[in-house]
Amino acid sequence: MTTDDRMIAFGKRVREVRKGKGISQEKLAEMAGIDRSYMGNIERGEKNVTLKKAYEVCDALEVDIKDLI
Repeated sequence: MTTDDRMIAFGKRVREVRKGKGISQEKLAEMAGIDRSYMGNIERGEKNVTLKKAYEVCDALEVDIKDLI
């Protein structure tokens, strides 16, 4: 798996978990303290998020990081 594939896989998992919890992308971005357009970039695998941002998304979704990677 390449780095890009990993970013895409992470983004897909974020989207799956978010939708499973019935949270809008805009609401998740707000909860994680991330701009909504940046959240969209994360979910599409277009941004290589920092570890700090990844944990902020996990905290907002109330999941362990291992559930998203």
